[in-house]
Amino acid sequence: MIALNRAIAVAAALLVVLGVAGIGAAQSAEEGIAHFYNDSFQGKKTASGEPYDKNGLTAAHKKLAYGTKVKVTNVANGKSVVVTVNDRLGASSPAILDVTRRAADELDFVKSGKTKVRLEVVK
Repeated sequence: MIALNRAIAVAAALLVVLGVAGIGAAQSAEEGIAHFYNDSFQGKKTASGEPYDKNGLTAAHKKLAYGTKVKVTNVANGKSVVVTVNDRLGASSPAILDVTRRAADELDFVKSGKTKVRLEVVK
């Protein structure tokens, strides 16, 4: 009986840990302003060491780890794109994200230069 109670307790603790990890990942979202890189950065190294490619689907963020995939949704028109974080955004930047020209084009904000976006971390 003691072994059964212990097994149940271990299983319950494991479910709690797995549930908390899943909830944390599902709720990784933020909203704010996004800009896109100026074309003059083409080929220059990003903070991760990768060269910037205006035709790629990458982004700069203040805190997310390099390699993190983020679904970016333009709040104004509902268009979305998935980008990979490979650069660091300056702490004083008013934006929450800088994206490549291609990502800005897919989100339809190249003409305005900035837009309100919703970010969701994707696994």
